[in-house]
Amino acid sequence: MRPTLSRRLTLACAAATLALAATPALRAQPTAAPLEGGPLRLVVGYPPGGANDRVARIVGDKLQASLGVPVIVENKPGAGGRLAAQQTRATPAGQNVLMLANPAVMVVAPLVFKDNGYDPERDFVPVSQVNEYEFALAVAQAVPVRELGHLMAWLRANPEKANFGVPATGSLPHFFGLMLGERAGTRAEIVGYKGSGPLMTDLMGGQVPVAIDTFDTVVAPHEAGRIRVLAMSGAKRSPFAPSIPTFKEAGIDIVATGWNTFFAPATMPADKVARLADAIRTAMQDPEVQRRFADGKLVPVVSTQAQTVAMLKAYRAQWAPVVQKSGYQP
Repeated sequence: MRPTLSRRLTLACAAATLALAATPALRAQPTAAPLEGGPLRLVVGYPPGGANDRVARIVGDKLQASLGVPVIVENKPGAGGRLAAQQTRATPAGQNVLMLANPAVMVVAPLVFKDNGYDPERDFVPVSQVNEYEFALAVAQAVPVRELGHLMAWLRANPEKANFGVPATGSLPHFFGLMLGERAGTRAEIVGYKGSGPLMTDLMGGQVPVAIDTFDTVVAPHEAGRIRVLAMSGAKRSPFAPSIPTFKEAGIDIVATGWNTFFAPATMPADKVARLADAIRTAMQDPEVQRRFADGKLVPVVSTQAQTVAMLKAYRAQWAPVVQKSGYQP
């Protein structure tokens, strides 16, 4: 017996309902609840326009959609990034704030400042590493060398010119300079600047003969022929500059990279830290985010919270002896 018209309509509606539920494009998608506590602040301890600032803004753009709240980058320059750490440490538990920090703030400063104003392991929780970068050694055009070995000989012959410009005293480039002076057999004078901009201006103008800074800082004037990059600090040649040798290739056994990592104040609840870590890790897998990092000559890193903790532990073990051996005091 054929079904009645009423029954056929009922069956057809049921079939349509099942088909609609089975179609991925049309199914209702679960939406994550907005991050509790309102907007998320990303604190950067350096002025706008630098690499740290660019990193925070690239990641922040992606986080805004996934967390469902505004993401605001706050620049808090001062004291080589320590001011931002001191202020972030004191953030009340209910506020959403992360700090983007580098080795100078979270590894070097606690070793050399007697009253640092924060303890990186007690006052902060690592959330996620987002990139790494190499350091480069560059010379002014007036310096008559084109290879690192020639520079070492030139420094030995001209010890009064063994001045290494670095973007900040107490930064990792500072200790690179001390180690290079030791390898050259001369005492290096470290000239600290208030950021990479003034350092590059003086290097291009010949006011300082040698500079050590991050590769993303020196690459543009190097490509323009205004300075010469002699060596880079990676374990192998950078894909961004395959013609430039590493320190090891040039005969100096120094290998190191820097990094940018997001940290939460220790007062932040663990479940919120975990959500932010997952959101950042997801953002760092986005092809557009990775492209924007590569455009800035920065290597993007996709890291879990546990991997970030392990990286920091190994990094401190590598650099703490170097900093302590130097005897550096601010």
